Amino acid sequence: MLISMEEEVIQFHYQARYYVMGSLDQHTKGVWFVLHGYGQLARFFGKKFEGLVKQDQVIVIPEGLSRFYLEDVTTRSQGGSQRVGATWMTRENRQMDIHNYLTYLTEVYTSVMKLSNSIPVTILGFSQGAATATRWAVSNRIRFDRLVLWAGMLPEDMDFQLGRELLTDKKIIHVYGTQDVFITDERFQQMKLLAEKLTTVPRMVRFEGGHEIHEATLLSLL
Repeated sequence: MLISMEEEVIQFHYQARYYVMGSLDQHTKGVWFVLHGYGQLARFFGKKFEGLVKQDQVIVIPEGLSRFYLEDVTTRSQGGSQRVGATWMTRENRQMDIHNYLTYLTEVYTSVMKLSNSIPVTILGFSQGAATATRWAVSNRIRFDRLVLWAGMLPEDMDFQLGRELLTDKKIIHVYGTQDVFITDERFQQMKLLAEKLTTVPRMVRFEGGHEIHEATLLSLL
């Protein structure tokens, strides 16, 4: 006798954290929403942007809704490491994860920006966060001025027609390190081909370095 298993979906109230550096006031020149990469935590990722706070920028650091131990059980039991990272999504139940993090990010945005509708907004996604940032940017639920894809690229499965409509008047910047082991020649060409599908041609910025947030390059984006 075969026993069936049916997947069901439930909605419930969910709490999630995010971090803010700087104060949104009359001196603020810009707001940055920065999305971390795979296996990072927001409070550590945010430290990379302290230099921007000194330039009257407010930095908002959301965190992926799924957290996990970075080492397996055996490694943790032997070495005592309890390091934790977060991710925006995996291939499992992918569309639901995307829906959830888009809802979360928009709630963060609404909470932060409720007192201002005119300050320039930059969305920056690092590594895995680049695809997350792009999906959020084309969700048509937020106002922003620039999209920065750092060590990452546009998601292959995005709606490029919608992207052309919503990003046509936005500034898009690709940033990558010349020694980034994840930006191979093949991946770089893929990155360019995906970008060519948009009306706005991204500005390419490179620096001498690896898979990292390079402070001098970051400050040059101001």
